[in-house]
Amino acid sequence: MPSSVDRDRGGRPALTSAHELAEVAQTLFLARGFENVSVDDIAAAAGVSRRTFFRYFGTKADVLWVESPAELARFRALLAAAPADERYDAVLCRVAPEALHHSPAERTWALRRAQLILTVPAVQGKAAARHQEWRRIATEFVATRRGTGPDDLVAIGAGHAVLAATLAAHEYWVTHPAEELRDIMARLLRMLIPRPG
Repeated sequence: MPSSVDRDRGGRPALTSAHELAEVAQTLFLARGFENVSVDDIAAAAGVSRRTFFRYFGTKADVLWVESPAELARFRALLAAAPADERYDAVLCRVAPEALHHSPAERTWALRRAQLILTVPAVQGKAAARHQEWRRIATEFVATRRGTGPDDLVAIGAGHAVLAATLAAHEYWVTHPAEELRDIMARLLRMLIPRPG
């Protein structure tokens, strides 16, 4: 990522991070509809060039995933740091919500992302790859804890349960934005993750 970006012709300071550029794009998507916003629209609203936009993102839909690498890395790191004697279901119920938790300053951004992912068909194809990775991380963690392979039925069930709880939590959060995503996810995870038998 470049450390600085272009300034627009009026001299207004351009945005200095991919996250800021993503926020501008999300605001436009929600105001006009995803299909009615072009890369040129985003670049103009942000005060940057098309070239600068494409230094950060491959497509306009990619702005929704600006935080995904960090979230996935946080999920892996939190799972790896879990005490060896903590049950896998307890670890997942504690760690998965934390991996997706954002600071109060990023709350509106995260809620907007959820709204767009849940309502825009063109975005949902992009979402599938991130969802698959989220599920895979959970599945491999449970398989490792159980001393089995990733084809273990309980590990597969737990991975899908984590993904289902994550998607359901975001769906619920969009219609109950006063609640905390982290708390909603924790409740759903406790309902869905298979416990050691």
